[in-house]
Amino acid sequence: MKRYLKYKDSGVEWLGEIPEHWELLKIKYVAKILRGKFTHRPRNDSRMYDGKYPFIQTGDVTSARKYITEYNQTLNEEGFAVSKQFPIGTLVMTIAANVGDIAILNIEACFPDSIVGFVPKHFIELDYIYNLFVSMRQEFLRIAPINTQLNLNVERIGALWAVVPRLDEQKVIARFLDRKLEQINHFITNKQRLIELLKEQKTAIVNRAVTKGLNPHAPMKPSGIEWLGGIPAHWEIIKLGRQCNVTKLTGFEYTKLWKTDQNGEIIALRGLNIKNNRLILDDVERISVELSNQLRRSKLFARDIVFPCTGTLGHGALIEQDNKYHINQNIAKITPIEDINPNFLLYMLCCSSMQYQINRLNFSGLQPVLLIGTIRNLILQIPPIVEQNQIVNWLNTTTAKIDLAIAKIEKEIKLIQEYRTTLISDAVTGKIDVRETSAVEPTLTAAAI
Repeated sequence: MKRYLKYKDSGVEWLGEIPEHWELLKIKYVAKILRGKFTHRPRNDSRMYDGKYPFIQTGDVTSARKYITEYNQTLNEEGFAVSKQFPIGTLVMTIAANVGDIAILNIEACFPDSIVGFVPKHFIELDYIYNLFVSMRQEFLRIAPINTQLNLNVERIGALWAVVPRLDEQKVIARFLDRKLEQINHFITNKQRLIELLKEQKTAIVNRAVTKGLNPHAPMKPSGIEWLGGIPAHWEIIKLGRQCNVTKLTGFEYTKLWKTDQNGEIIALRGLNIKNNRLILDDVERISVELSNQLRRSKLFARDIVFPCTGTLGHGALIEQDNKYHINQNIAKITPIEDINPNFLLYMLCCSSMQYQINRLNFSGLQPVLLIGTIRNLILQIPPIVEQNQIVNWLNTTTAKIDLAIAKIEKEIKLIQEYRTTLISDAVTGKIDVRETSAVEPTLTAAAI
């Protein structure tokens, strides 16, 4: 896209050069800034809540959704009397916790003092300033206090510079971004749906292989288990505890001995480190070698499987190295004894039929929990070891192709999201001139990213 003919230095570091005919105004001069009014915090309190007045909270404001039309809480007459209702078309931004999320009210609503509202002046187009504020997220974060929970105040926000073209040009920019962002969002939605379909395909493939085998013509027999149905006639039904040792870090070992060490040589795995059949090591705790050796029962070795038993259930990962990992609290250590390929066991533990079994056995009314005894009683359908190896080899090859396709699509989504961010910033700061852009944009494709 072409640039404007003439530019000038804005004098604002994050803006750089702006079109010569554009102005700089502080935010307090382009919009009336209105702090939310409601500091009562307890939820589900009949004295203030559960009435007819929509009450927007920080979780309802997200830059991923331009307009707010839904809400999770309401105020009654008493709550409304100590609050303030804001009109449709108010631009709202979170100024505490997740600072800088932006949306536009598409309903009349109240909101707390952790949200600030903006009512644009007569010479400001709402959709333009919405996109400008989206592009200013890092500026809002920059002026938030450090060493505390991130939060902003009206004075800091009002003192920031906004770049302001003529009203007619603001409208052209807003219409241009509406068209382009609609295309981009449609592209992303379709790609995300494709990822979900591929994941469903992978789940079905794994579930079929570990419950029915690879031979579609194999003789079958009743498993005797309603939710499992028939299995190949030469497979066995056993409880996991018969073929595996199952343990966890509990009691005195954790309360008296456990101590993390940021310089420790051993990674202490938590539930967040285990997902989709693999280890996620972006955020890890560590312990010393000495402590790991002292807690031998929960120390991890090659061929062990780690299996979270609190929170999100049904994920696991295979340990491939000795003396590198240890389980933290609420993680089960499953060690196959004999005639079990650990990769086959991992596929089985994470398949959809096992998830069904886990859900049936989880009796916790709050956070999902699997007791060690329950894990030992999980039912497995086991083929001979030679067939296990064949199934593992086939699944590794087949699922790797699906994983590669998913990774490619995820890369496309990331690239188009980066393009969307750049496009918004360039349009609202004058780095590109969209005034003569055709109203009909070409269809967005992966090749165009």
